[in-house]
Amino acid sequence: MFTLRGTWMRGGTSKCWLFNAVDIDPYIGDAGGLDNILTSAFGSGDPRQLDGVGGGSSTTSKAAIVRRSTAPGIDVDYLFAQVAVDNRTVEWGSNCGNCATAIGLYALQAGLVAVDDRVTVVRMRNQNTGAVLSAEIATPGGHVPTDGDATVPGTTARGVPVGLTFTDLATDRVSLLPTGQPVDEITLCDRSFRGTFVTAGAPAALYDASDLGLTGAEPNDALSEHLSTLFALRRQAALRMGLSTPDEPITHAIPKVGIVGPPRDYRSSDGALIGASDYDISVRMLSMMAPHPAIGLTSAVAVAAAATVSGGVVAANARIGWPGSLRIGTAAGILDVDVAIDSHGLLQSVTLHRAVRRIATAELFVAVPVLT
Repeated sequence: MFTLRGTWMRGGTSKCWLFNAVDIDPYIGDAGGLDNILTSAFGSGDPRQLDGVGGGSSTTSKAAIVRRSTAPGIDVDYLFAQVAVDNRTVEWGSNCGNCATAIGLYALQAGLVAVDDRVTVVRMRNQNTGAVLSAEIATPGGHVPTDGDATVPGTTARGVPVGLTFTDLATDRVSLLPTGQPVDEITLCDRSFRGTFVTAGAPAALYDASDLGLTGAEPNDALSEHLSTLFALRRQAALRMGLSTPDEPITHAIPKVGIVGPPRDYRSSDGALIGASDYDISVRMLSMMAPHPAIGLTSAVAVAAAATVSGGVVAANARIGWPGSLRIGTAAGILDVDVAIDSHGLLQSVTLHRAVRRIATAELFVAVPVLT
């Protein structure tokens, strides 16, 4: 058993354990690697993660290792880990925007980044994917905030407002569309499903809800009835996008998978009535093996990118209210996305507004099982 210092933070609708690299690096070799450390610390292998700090769901079983960056123009590098709940595995192939917002505030609170006297911008690089993001945090008088009144759809909890911008997105259609097609058609059991596959924010496969007999505005329990089909569609998308080969194990992390439909009236998970005129596109996403209670930020970036693909399923279903904005209707409510598009219709950046709070700084007593 060893002691590991960590910081527990809520970013948007996720909770993440953040570790300074200087605290975790010394243990990696002796403990059999990061996978072994994290699954032990989180209590993975038990659906309740009872013997660890995991929250028993995909949105609360996340971690990141953060370090000062040596790259020009980058303040911190971070390695994101999606820690499995039911088994002792860790997925390293993706990113989490909610955790990235938490990392931005953490970098200031931990003294990893110099604080400006008005607004501090933290430039971050996700080491899993190479994505570059920036977190903008108000720091009047050089004061680093610890709380705030910002809220986001999916939770009533308040926090420090953080603007998270995804930059260095796909600069052409070739890099945006891994299959080269605005629409790919997948056949399962003599049924056809149309999807737009993009790589922006995260690799994502976005299917037309009508092909599943859905509208895209259903509550999540209706989406749960189609999980086996969506898992199969994710697998086929992974093969076509070059993310996996037929002989490799199935991953439930990438691509992100979901359904889209036109805006229509619906009730959010808290019972609020959302009018069709209040948003631009209906989206329901999966998170690992269950419906996401809202939408991951990397998935929101992918939706925004797919909305620029003429002839794609997102563009065909979207009803854009005004330039520079995309309002995504999720199960938890509406997520407002600020988008910057160049004269060629290509997405340059996406900004999302989140709420962040530090919950705890703790010493974790990690019992790593004997390796055989």
